[in-house]
Amino acid sequence: MAGKTKTLKTNRKELLNLYREMLLIRRFEEKSGQLYGMGLIAGFCHLYIGQEAVVVGIKAVIDEDDQMITGYRDHGHMLACGMDPKGVMAELTGRSGGYSRGKGGSMHMFSTEKKFFGGHGIVGAQVPIGAGLGLANKYLDNGQISVTFFGDGAANQGQVYEAFNMAKLWDLPTLFVIENNQYAMGTSIKRASAQTELYKRGISFGIEGVQVDGMDVLAVRDATIKAAKHARSGKGPMIMEMMTYRYRGHSMSDPAKYRTREEVKEVREDHDPIDMVKNRLIKEEWADLDSLKAIDKEIKAIVNEAAEFAKTSPEPDPSELWTDVLLEVEA
Repeated sequence: MAGKTKTLKTNRKELLNLYREMLLIRRFEEKSGQLYGMGLIAGFCHLYIGQEAVVVGIKAVIDEDDQMITGYRDHGHMLACGMDPKGVMAELTGRSGGYSRGKGGSMHMFSTEKKFFGGHGIVGAQVPIGAGLGLANKYLDNGQISVTFFGDGAANQGQVYEAFNMAKLWDLPTLFVIENNQYAMGTSIKRASAQTELYKRGISFGIEGVQVDGMDVLAVRDATIKAAKHARSGKGPMIMEMMTYRYRGHSMSDPAKYRTREEVKEVREDHDPIDMVKNRLIKEEWADLDSLKAIDKEIKAIVNEAAEFAKTSPEPDPSELWTDVLLEVEA
């Protein structure tokens, strides 16, 4: 894990909001895991537990119209974008009330309204698309940036470097965010990558990079402010390597036997992103345990409501197999 950072400036309102956003993701993912165990979620399901500070810290400081795109560990990104938990949970359970009408599942949800462009199941496939979003922004001269998330495993994909090359060649306003949770699918980065400092992967293209403590939401916030300014000012892309950690396996079918329980326990106890914010709130006397418990109770009610909505939402009609497949336009 990255080393400890200095105490970063914040205020009560901001820190409570960051706490609430991360807690919503944590509780939503815990409920998703429960529903998967009950057989209500089928197929693949990749939980974001432990990595909440990355997307919350970034979303807190980018513009509302900036786009985000990610891979298949995507539920946290959707919630951070403000997508309705009921619609996300309904999609996870394959119901018609879901964001993709129950046909996309965990890995394929979109909301152009919230500037969220997926949810992509193919490893690394979202990276050139994210560069394309940056190209559109530059072409339209709209002042927006695209934020493309991918993992340490995807960082070894060839198409990632093609995207890096074009992004720097055209100085596209995009941030490449590598969520380095140490293990890709199940192999330690030290055994899979010749260059383990992933923020340096853009050096040959002339892309600046920075390594950030991805478990510290305020460190993520501060690094993103600088990176977004860099991209928005016409200097081109930037790589942000977020040193983070997932507590669960790669997906719900992964028992994660490639790491020790002691390793996971140490991160949970010493560097949990939500606990760090909770401790800061109490230390600054901006909240007490009772008020934080009240927030947790409110969040759990939102998540339980989403789960109930998903359970009671109807499954798609069989005729839906033929919709949203082909768009016919007049010549």
